Amino acid sequence: MPGDTAVDLNTIPTDFIDRVELLTGGASATYGSDAVAGVVNIILKKNFSGVLLDAQTGRSNEGDDFKKKLALTFGTTSADGASNVMGHFGYSKQGAVYSRDRPASAVDQTSAITQGHPELAFALKRPNFSGYAPQGHFFGDSEDFTYDANNNIIPWSQNGAAGNGAGATGFNRSAYRLIAVPTERYLFATNGNWAFNDSHSAFFEGTYASSKVDANIEPFALGSDQVYKPSGQVPAASLVNGVLVKNPLVPQYLYDRISDTDGDGVPDYFFTRRLSEFGPRHSTVDRDTFRLATGLKGTVRDWNYEAYLAYGKTKEAQNSTGQVNVMSLRNALEAIPGPDGAPVCRDVHATAEGCVPINIFGYHSITPAALKYVTAPGSLETAITQKLVGGSVTGEVPGLAAGRIGIAAGFEWRSEDSSAIPDPLTQSGLNAGNALPPTFGNFLVREVFVETRVPLLKDRPFARELSFLGTVRHGDYSTVGSTNSWNAGLEWGVTSDFKLRGTRAQSTRAPNINELFQAPSQDFPTGLVDPCEGVAFSGTSALAVNCRNAPGVAANMAAHGGVFTLNQADQQGISGYNTGNPNLKAEKGRSTTIGLVVTPRSVPMLRRFTFTVDYFTIKIADAIVNTDRQYALDQCYNQNNQAFCSFITRRPAAVGNLSSGSIQYSNIASTNSGGFGTEGVDVTASWSDKVGPGNLSARLAWTWLRQLWQKATPEAEKNSDVGEITAANTNAPRNRAGLNLAYKWGPAGVNWTATYTGPVSLDDQFLKSLSIAPGTVGVGSRTYNDFQFTYDVKKYLQLYLGIDNAFNAKAPPIISGLPGNVTGTETDTSTYDAIGRRYYLGLRITL
Repeated sequence: MPGDTAVDLNTIPTDFIDRVELLTGGASATYGSDAVAGVVNIILKKNFSGVLLDAQTGRSNEGDDFKKKLALTFGTTSADGASNVMGHFGYSKQGAVYSRDRPASAVDQTSAITQGHPELAFALKRPNFSGYAPQGHFFGDSEDFTYDANNNIIPWSQNGAAGNGAGATGFNRSAYRLIAVPTERYLFATNGNWAFNDSHSAFFEGTYASSKVDANIEPFALGSDQVYKPSGQVPAASLVNGVLVKNPLVPQYLYDRISDTDGDGVPDYFFTRRLSEFGPRHSTVDRDTFRLATGLKGTVRDWNYEAYLAYGKTKEAQNSTGQVNVMSLRNALEAIPGPDGAPVCRDVHATAEGCVPINIFGYHSITPAALKYVTAPGSLETAITQKLVGGSVTGEVPGLAAGRIGIAAGFEWRSEDSSAIPDPLTQSGLNAGNALPPTFGNFLVREVFVETRVPLLKDRPFARELSFLGTVRHGDYSTVGSTNSWNAGLEWGVTSDFKLRGTRAQSTRAPNINELFQAPSQDFPTGLVDPCEGVAFSGTSALAVNCRNAPGVAANMAAHGGVFTLNQADQQGISGYNTGNPNLKAEKGRSTTIGLVVTPRSVPMLRRFTFTVDYFTIKIADAIVNTDRQYALDQCYNQNNQAFCSFITRRPAAVGNLSSGSIQYSNIASTNSGGFGTEGVDVTASWSDKVGPGNLSARLAWTWLRQLWQKATPEAEKNSDVGEITAANTNAPRNRAGLNLAYKWGPAGVNWTATYTGPVSLDDQFLKSLSIAPGTVGVGSRTYNDFQFTYDVKKYLQLYLGIDNAFNAKAPPIISGLPGNVTGTETDTSTYDAIGRRYYLGLRITL
């Protein structure tokens, strides 16, 4: 994505991968910035000869989530094995999964949780329809109304009089929302090595990846406060030569119930409306990634060298429909009778430019001509470019009696450049959507590093091998200045069967371009809980005092019998801005890892068994974060921390159906927080051998998390997230595990993978804001089982059948209004499966 250098793993062909290593703990000294908590090291094959064709198709148990895949990998190697070239072509396509097609997410809903009532966390308010409906919702001085299917005026009843959807006038957004977004990808990759002679060779890598996302979401939700900012009053008439002339499109029913509320001499009203005539908002995203790397490597006098340069660029073009040009809409809303009595736009200049009066009252009331005049297509052009030059030498020098000392040293120069440019209307916020100014940024970094491996003991009692490993890296950034990373560790092979290892490291991470330079971009957060809701005017607590002092809250209390009261529109009408911070400094992490590796090759029954256990503890100071919105609300009102109150803006007076005192803006910005920390244990065990007529292999991986904490500011107390799912979508169960069993018998094979995620409670900050004890509300564990069956028809032809989530385990109800919810899914889809059982069938041909 623009402003971020995170790697898209879809650009790496799986058939090129030899193995994947996971390294726990700080590794910035070896791998550079971002390797603060560890590294996923993807090691590619050195060569490939032949042709491999892999074709696959699949779908879900519900008949959606259609998938297609075609991959062709080919390569050739020279007769002496010194030179090789590989190529890969891949194509994949995934279909949509709509929220409406899963019972858990088919209807808009929210949690019924309220102050002091944990038992209501998973009780549903269903339906919880949107107040932005296709027929419109209109507000006079003291009365509001809407329209029925025949465009007769009726009272507004958002969720139905009984709250069960019967007679509801609100809008079900879930009918349009997505669980899986349709995506199409193309990938071409190649790499190779050409040997000049036995000592020197050249290498190259090339990648081109193209992806396209083509999706619809619900029609645009428009409120009059987005058109007539900030108050939202819409004129129902115009002053023409000093005479008040009624807009002929405004119903007389409304006109008779309004007055001049803003002092301009013209009666006005408020409205909300779903722009259904525009159709669903359609968005197309085309992303292209190009990367080319080349270099030389070889050996000179027993020293190995490598020099390389690389260039990569990702471009993305986003195009969208379904939004509105605010200036055109204002012209179209301000109509007067023309010479023949038909409505015309009041502004003659706008009329000359094609203005067509717009009727927003009732179903299907907007004419095609008016629709064409106010429509505003959107676009966003983004790019990120990386340039890289580096080199290294490795070799050995005389050392101690245990052996020679290994040394590696090198340098790296890197340039990062990013831009994101929305269309002019979006930049100015004049398409009634998110205001997104352009973002530009770049930085340069120069780094040098030295690594060493020093054998200390060899072939001694209880010390088959003892070595010291150390690395130092110095970086000079154009943004944050100098950074230093290092790690130091020991590897102690007690015997050939037992090895101990330990590392202490300091790592750094420089802020990325978005964190530094992102211009204020508008967002519409969901699931926020206002700590002031339900607070009484007569309350004497610190919370009550802080809430009464906030703009508009006291007026709200006076209008609702002395209790601060919010409606559904208030909860759904919160906006906010996300902003970068050019004054950020680099994160600095300290980590310790201690591990044991057991490979009992000397025991015949266990010669194919491997066991590892690693203890890790990581602490990151000055961590770069976006302040959590719920945390800011809690700190401002429950803790009276004025530094966080600056992130929150409340409405000083009511605007249409939005109450006085309700939250208008909840903003966040990148800051260096008080830090993060984690501590736990990783355990793996693997074994393979002949069992019965075939071969059985097994691998178990388990992670136990002892601590996971964060500090929002250097002065704040630690906020523990272990065993929780947070508002920032961190799902951190105490226990996670994965088990893989594979059995191969002649031409037939079966593979079983079980993934276990332990129970988690809801975010403690969220619960505290509702006067609920932390840890008392949460969801249970989930286990997903995946199977794959293979059959070798011929030596060169294999068929396979797979079933993911074979037992159709349901996702836990992380519903709207609860931390961790992903819009449209009613769960946390980063951890749980919201789609259900899926099947796929494929074939592999190897030549």
